[in-house]
Amino acid sequence: MVQSSILGFPRMGVNRDLKKATEAYWGGKLSQEDLLAEGKRLRAEHWKIQKDAGVDIIPSNDFSYYDHVLDHIQLFGAAPPRYSQHKLDPIDEFFAMGRGHQKPQTDKGPAVDVPSLEMVKWFDSNYHYVKPTLQDGQKFKLNANPKPIAEFLEAKEAGINTRPVLLGPVSFLTLGKADRGQKVDPIDLLQELLPVYEELLIKLKEAGAETVQIDEPVLVFDLPPRVKNAFKPAYEKLGNLGDKAPKLVFATYFGDIVHNIDVLQSLQNLYAIHIDVVRNPEQLETVIDALGPKQTLSVGIVDGRNIWKTNFKKAIEKVEVATQKLGKDRVIVASSSSLLHTPHTLASEKQLDPEVRDWFSFACEKAKELAILAKAVTDGPASVRDELEANAKSIEARATSKLTNDSKVKDRLAKVTDEMFNRKSPFPTRIAQQQSTLNLPMFPTTTIGSFPQTKDIRVQRNRFTKGEITAEEYEKFIEKEIQDVVKIQEELGLDVYVHGEPERNDMVQYFGERLTGYVFTTHGWVQSYGSRCVRPPIIVGDISRPKAMTVKESKYAASISKKPMKGMLTGPITCLRWSFPRDDIHQSEQAQQLALALRDEVVDLESAGIFVIQVDEPALREGLPLRSGLAREDYLSWAVKSFRLSVAGVKDSTQIHSHFCYSEFQDFFSAIAALDADVLSIENSKSDAKLLKVFVDEAYPRHIGPGVYDIHSPRIPSEQEVRDRVQEMLEYLSPEQLWIDPDCGLKTRQWPETKAALTNMVNAAKFFRAKYTKAN
Repeated sequence: MVQSSILGFPRMGVNRDLKKATEAYWGGKLSQEDLLAEGKRLRAEHWKIQKDAGVDIIPSNDFSYYDHVLDHIQLFGAAPPRYSQHKLDPIDEFFAMGRGHQKPQTDKGPAVDVPSLEMVKWFDSNYHYVKPTLQDGQKFKLNANPKPIAEFLEAKEAGINTRPVLLGPVSFLTLGKADRGQKVDPIDLLQELLPVYEELLIKLKEAGAETVQIDEPVLVFDLPPRVKNAFKPAYEKLGNLGDKAPKLVFATYFGDIVHNIDVLQSLQNLYAIHIDVVRNPEQLETVIDALGPKQTLSVGIVDGRNIWKTNFKKAIEKVEVATQKLGKDRVIVASSSSLLHTPHTLASEKQLDPEVRDWFSFACEKAKELAILAKAVTDGPASVRDELEANAKSIEARATSKLTNDSKVKDRLAKVTDEMFNRKSPFPTRIAQQQSTLNLPMFPTTTIGSFPQTKDIRVQRNRFTKGEITAEEYEKFIEKEIQDVVKIQEELGLDVYVHGEPERNDMVQYFGERLTGYVFTTHGWVQSYGSRCVRPPIIVGDISRPKAMTVKESKYAASISKKPMKGMLTGPITCLRWSFPRDDIHQSEQAQQLALALRDEVVDLESAGIFVIQVDEPALREGLPLRSGLAREDYLSWAVKSFRLSVAGVKDSTQIHSHFCYSEFQDFFSAIAALDADVLSIENSKSDAKLLKVFVDEAYPRHIGPGVYDIHSPRIPSEQEVRDRVQEMLEYLSPEQLWIDPDCGLKTRQWPETKAALTNMVNAAKFFRAKYTKAN
């Protein structure tokens, strides 16, 4: 019998229930007891959904109040001393590591002021994990109440036997880093960590767990020899626990593992191997041949990263390749990865065009797909004939729909010339003209774009969407918000203003709603980090811009501003990566369609008197293929060309900015340089300033603004802290290059903390301005 399996389920709930609960807890409006009760309710609800769908193997410990990697940091007693020294309640320490913690001294205790740990992208997804941050001489100790055991027993009490999910020891360490001032290579801590895994696995077996999913996604990387060689001894040790531990399902995803097939061949003592056949179907037969004589293969055949219906015919053909070689009892059909990256359920989408809705499958629907596929392969197609016929009709309808093709878009794309990818003059010529036009001081200050989206803004937007206020009334409201933001920036003393983006719901959705080729959900939320959720648009057809998207608001803001106003756009790669893209044409074609639409907007902004234009590309790094080689080179080529196509239509005197957040930019620096942006801002506040050395080594000639404080935390940095950060940056960057700005947009922050942090940032910039003016 072929069983069905899910590697992980979305955490937030059908109505973003977890987001609401955690934010209420942070705001002091919900007790810890009620927060934990809501988590328990959601877990039970999600287990039941999967059971009712007919899924055979249901995960536990895939739930988290913030991030699953952060769960493991706490599980292993690996909180850095700056957190553990405060003896916070465990869940408050957990949240402090995720988002920082700042409170004044009171009668009940001393002051606490700790920033969050670094947060980076989870492989090539738009989910962010908290990076394990390790010490020289790091010790690990299993938590007194291990979360994987508690949640397994919780499910068991509810009548559901689950498969606990753990992040494997090699991946946990490889995805970590040494803390500031520490020299440890995380993989050297493996022998310290393995006994904790042994203890945990033995306790899981004692609790009744029959199998455990142990995720080792780093196996898809090109690994250093020391990391690659760590797998064999680690899993010999864990596998040798024998009957004292549950059977281990070794899971990889987001890429192929053929280049590390020798590692797989050394893991034949493990019960099962999971591979991602959606991302890399060509690895299937090679992996089958590398399995041990009794090993089971989990075939990741239902896409955990996108929202299109599974093509049952093609999926069954793939699974049958495995069953023909291994037999049905040694094959599991599974999601390619956790379903964390997909919305909760299509049932909530009442407003979607029925034609388009029929093409989609969200997490709840994917659970049902897996049960159907397992039955089809086990009992034969006739056992699910109706489901297979309905699926075939959906696949055919999408392939032949007129909604997907626009001949005018294709014609314009065919007429793109090489000249359209290049600015008129090189950077030295451009920057001289820009300095003459903009007249900016040394260490110019700006923000990354958005200002706090208050409850009033959300309420008025919702009222306008529902037709409760007129377009004229809403426009007047937005203009008043822009007036307020401009006045605040004047008071703060910033040098380049933004209009604050009060009219925008999301940095991709806002543009998608104004482009052809997109459709939108009402409840298709996906977790990005912590409580932050996004509602990715869905690209269903060819993309074009019917009319200007941002010009009206930016032009109005410029008309009431004393300083240069910066126009704010989301770049083509980020619009692509932060949407659910089409899977019927190459992503490079979708990116260039977006680039042409944005090119028109950039030119229109310039014509409206906006001479600083920021085109954000935070997702450029995220789209980078996980392995080096031709695929990566090809991606960087078309990604860079798409950005350049979007911005190269302006005059030399117009200054083009771009922004990168959560980017480990060292491994694709040549692409960043090739963008030819006049000013580059990057997330940097939680990274070591030494990472900026690459800009020195590569003689980067243009301007750069490394973020000086973390906007994902409510914590307010002091002026001295910002000064110290800038001083570190000046060890690697020249004063003439350096801009002073926050890490990212301020949409999720509150106004009091925003004003306080920006005041300290501006004062720090003034300090260095005065210092270097005197020196000169």
